[in-house]
Amino acid sequence: MDLERSPLALPFPEMPSIGGVTLRTVRAGYKDWDRADLTFAELAEGTSVAGVFTKSACASTEVELGRAQVAQGAARALIVNAGNSNAFTGYRGREAVERIAAKVAGHLGCAAEQVFVSSTGVIGVPLPIDVADAGLDAVFDAPRCSWEDAALAISTTDTFAKGSHASAMIGEARVELCGIIKGSGMIAPDMATMLGYVFTDAAVAPAFLQQALEAINARTYSCITVDGDTSTSDTVMVFATGKAGNDTIAGWEDAGADAFVAALEAVCRDMAQAVVRDGEGASKFIAISVTGASSNESARIVGLSIANSPLVKTAIAGEDANWGRVVMAVGKAGEPADRDRLSIGFGGHWAARNGQPVDDFDETPLARHLKGDEITVEVDLGIGDGRSTVWTCDLTNGYIAINADYRS
Repeated sequence: MDLERSPLALPFPEMPSIGGVTLRTVRAGYKDWDRADLTFAELAEGTSVAGVFTKSACASTEVELGRAQVAQGAARALIVNAGNSNAFTGYRGREAVERIAAKVAGHLGCAAEQVFVSSTGVIGVPLPIDVADAGLDAVFDAPRCSWEDAALAISTTDTFAKGSHASAMIGEARVELCGIIKGSGMIAPDMATMLGYVFTDAAVAPAFLQQALEAINARTYSCITVDGDTSTSDTVMVFATGKAGNDTIAGWEDAGADAFVAALEAVCRDMAQAVVRDGEGASKFIAISVTGASSNESARIVGLSIANSPLVKTAIAGEDANWGRVVMAVGKAGEPADRDRLSIGFGGHWAARNGQPVDDFDETPLARHLKGDEITVEVDLGIGDGRSTVWTCDLTNGYIAINADYRS
């Protein structure tokens, strides 16, 4: 399936190498395509890890094992297979993952529990062990690759490589953070999104790294949606090698903790928004700002109700400021709302205030705004101080075309 580059695509950023991280990719052949689809990240001894995973009741074996592994806090390797999600594959899928982890552990001389495996692609097809074995043999001897190469190798229906970089000062040490992510469809994260990985040379204790990631996730990955469907394989992990030489961050009171977490959040926000920009068939990037809610979480839920509405998304695709559909989405969210206090706008122009259309409403500036490819929707519930921003994309014929023949 040949996919055109998203009109919302961003250029891949320049990203430095990270001490303690070695990247390699090869074409293992998980699908019939002429591109790399196996990624191997070798991590230095002493690397800390944190992760958030899908809450799907039908999660893959990779997710189930990953949840248990991050609790131990240590990592030596990451393996990502693209083209086959290995979800809903029973004991055969588990055997494949365990064999991959054991083989990588033998190669590195570490415990299998320190090898993290992710897979993405078609659901319901067991990961072929022979392909996995041959792919690992090849990738162990492959030359080092770039961040962009790795980002492309973990992709499926993505139309551009996605990455982000930030840095922070921790005492006298400058630490770097580099992230790559894949995701385009089946995006309605109930924790994170598809597959995303951040690597840093900072020294960070696993417990604090996990605490920070969970908080950041609530403001980034859990605030995006493309199509309202939560994947069986959603995974976001952070690996901290400690090679920058800073004093280990173990709590908020430690020097540099605020700066590090701010940099990590910036990388995660960039990556989350990049997924939305590559939403299958997307032509418009949409930011939905909800204010005046009973709580921040309530605002997020209302925002996602709007963002997941096919009627709202198709109206924006058609450049129609149909604010009545936004009213509908607010009302169905199941969160506190007052019809007579509700205000709705597009691009900074209010269409309705306090439960009724604006007097002498002029739709011209709204229509002009909707012709662009960066759309903002403003919703003020008028009942509290809660606020949240949710990011999504429009719904076009392109989404149907991609998903109607996905397996072929």
